[in-house]
Amino acid sequence: MRVDCEGCAGCCIDWRPLTDADIDHERRGSRQPLDETANLVPLTRAEVRAFVDRGHGDALTPRLFADDDGVRIDGHSVAAIDGRPAFYVGLRKPPKPVAPFDADPTWLESCVFLDPVTLQCRLHGGELYPDTCGAYPGENLSLAVETECERVEAHAPGEAAGERLRDDEPPDGATPLLGPAALGSKLFAHPEPERLSGVVSRLVADELTAADRAEFVAVAAASAPGTGAVSDDWYERYHERARDAPSWTGRTIERWQTIADAVGEPAPDPDCARKIEDDDGAPPTPGWDAVE
Repeated sequence: MRVDCEGCAGCCIDWRPLTDADIDHERRGSRQPLDETANLVPLTRAEVRAFVDRGHGDALTPRLFADDDGVRIDGHSVAAIDGRPAFYVGLRKPPKPVAPFDADPTWLESCVFLDPVTLQCRLHGGELYPDTCGAYPGENLSLAVETECERVEAHAPGEAAGERLRDDEPPDGATPLLGPAALGSKLFAHPEPERLSGVVSRLVADELTAADRAEFVAVAAASAPGTGAVSDDWYERYHERARDAPSWTGRTIERWQTIADAVGEPAPDPDCARKIEDDDGAPPTPGWDAVE
């Protein structure tokens, strides 16, 4: 599998404001997310723990799903497993000034770990780099589902979109974790729906608090694979760590949210990220001259 990522990052950015095309951005199946985030990367329990242990609990956010047969919370019917709201945990996407496909700088929702200047991942190749990101778009190819690379080729503006997916042979092991095997490992079940009163309405309104996010992160970190059980001890440990995370990720998200205009509006030069992200401790990216 060969992919040309330079100048793209289409899987890390919600670039829909740059096109008039109707793009679903990985939204498949009958149970639709309650949030509007594009391409939210599902993390495993081990990855959730690793992010929190490294101080990045403030970079994580939950995703819940609508289901007509689910549990009712805040006026929404939420997909559930044995009456427990089902969710997974992904990486937050604040608005950033980015210019994919040689477009003019624009405020677009972008992964917290994406360098706006190089459009490279600050985690690539490191211990925290998510398995889903490393395998992408292999899982799509294994399932014969359209990839973000192909959507960019078909719908991105200008000539810079080019050919992104250079071949469509999925790598070995690019099989998504589905069904019962995902429970407690990538898909989690919240044990007490009543604790989510008010939280679900804030999630739908994109107004989650740090405490709201920590609730889901802690449940995911404390989940037992294959059973849906949640350890109280592990929950308390990770709830405190996630809620009080002191990392550059949370600080820069707040700064971007403060200074950003509306998504899709013209933005300043992406180089302003050097003062907002790099100067606050964000790891550097190598640039494309260093990539073979």
